Amino acid sequence: MNDAKGLKKYLALLGAFALLGLSGCGQEQPPETDSSAQAATERASDAGTQEASEGTTEAATEEHLDYGNQDEWTFESGKMQSPINIETSAAETMIEDGSLSLDYAEEIIDVIDNGHSIEMEDGGQATIAGRGFELMQFHLHSPSEHTLDGEYFPIELHFVHKAQDGRLAVIAVFFEEGTANAAFQAILDDVKANAETTVASGLSLDVAELLPANKSYYHYLGSLTTPPLTENVEWYVMANTVEVSAEQIAAFNEYYEGNNREVQPLGERSVLKYEE
Repeated sequence: MNDAKGLKKYLALLGAFALLGLSGCGQEQPPETDSSAQAATERASDAGTQEASEGTTEAATEEHLDYGNQDEWTFESGKMQSPINIETSAAETMIEDGSLSLDYAEEIIDVIDNGHSIEMEDGGQATIAGRGFELMQFHLHSPSEHTLDGEYFPIELHFVHKAQDGRLAVIAVFFEEGTANAAFQAILDDVKANAETTVASGLSLDVAELLPANKSYYHYLGSLTTPPLTENVEWYVMANTVEVSAEQIAAFNEYYEGNNREVQPLGERSVLKYEE
């Protein structure tokens, strides 16, 4: 009798342990996931990683742009490359309205040493022959990239614009040695003062001082002057110069000298001259 009672107690305990075990497995079972949603998340993650990688590669390429080996630059192809030599006597008079109106912001977003130039991120508008362009940034090359009748200038400034349809337009200004330029000095001072920081400086300057009072220009179709050297860029090269001092030229050359692309063949292109 006692043996029978003991057997019953043993069986009851065994059943209780079995129930506890089943309950525990149910709590540890991970919830089911939607395999298609998980796959989409993984694809998005992979795409983001690839995009970040491509952006890093592009930035590294730009940062290490080698002006001493321009033959090795990435080249999209074409016969409309920039810069060019402008033969002033061969330029054709522009018969259509080529009026130029510039309205640039005085508050510079940031001044950046991008690895191949000093670049100012700015905003504002340019109206060229009645068409609107937004100013993206402006930067400097030393010596000039374009030449006038074979003559180089100490510095060339590029104002880079973009239209709503994606069209690019660059206004180029030659700097020549003369009196000191207050706006250019403000840029040089900002670069020196903020060399060790990535915080935007909030520089304020009169951008008009970086442009000639008379805005006659030479116009042709060309390309960007750094890789990928994209073509169908509208170029407007100012015929009149802006003065900067010898000391200011030397100060810029402490950062960059020789960051100019070699002159490219004009080919069958025409150069037009607009007189303001």
